[in-house]
Amino acid sequence: MPVSELESAEALAAAAGGDEKRAYVQRIFSQIAPRYDLLNHLLSFNIDKAWRRRAIAALDWEREPRGTYVDLCAGTLDVATELSRRQGFAGQIVGADFAEPMLRAGRDKAPQAVVAPVVADALALPLPDDSAAGAIVGFGIRNVVDLDRALSEIHRVLRPGARFVILEFTTPRSSIVRAAYQLYFHHILPQIGALVSGHRTAYTYLPRSVANFPIEEALAARFRAAGFSDVQWRTLTFGVAAIHRGTKAGGAARPTPDL
Repeated sequence: MPVSELESAEALAAAAGGDEKRAYVQRIFSQIAPRYDLLNHLLSFNIDKAWRRRAIAALDWEREPRGTYVDLCAGTLDVATELSRRQGFAGQIVGADFAEPMLRAGRDKAPQAVVAPVVADALALPLPDDSAAGAIVGFGIRNVVDLDRALSEIHRVLRPGARFVILEFTTPRSSIVRAAYQLYFHHILPQIGALVSGHRTAYTYLPRSVANFPIEEALAARFRAAGFSDVQWRTLTFGVAAIHRGTKAGGAARPTPDL
């Protein structure tokens, strides 16, 4: 059945950050949860696994291997599971997401003694001030209703010296790569996504939400505005994704390589 004008308009409004965004995002991710992992790996040609490993390395969890870490917009807990398997990691991970079916879909992959799935909004985390040793979000920060509030909320729960890492899609700068990327992302991906997930607009929302997300320099500026220091970013795979990292000031410095 073709997508109606109303459904298409709803997806575009949510991607642009309209009032409908929170409810729309929560609903669509709840609906596509059973096929989410399959589609992630299929549509990224499995490169997303290597990207997550790079993001986890940027977290510098070795600084406090027994600490509590937050996997924000945790989805099906891919990032939390990968971190829990790192050799030497002996801490706890709070996997926070407001779409409970996503957390349920990933609960069997994550060790229950290490990863605690929590139904929570990124704008109101159920954690005390200065309590987390680090935080990370993989492909979810563009879905929050208020990016600046989310950055401030993460800054609140982090301990001084702790890092926050964002792994997110971005738009390639090269005109040649961008043309191929937009053909795939805006035309091919939505059709495959709709076919496999059974949801007619979720994968229309995805490329539009990426197009509306701040470019790398702008996101770095918003990190700094939220109080983070030592902010760095690096693009991945011809510029189709990027890693940003920032540190909450005040802790003991630990020399680490640049991104």
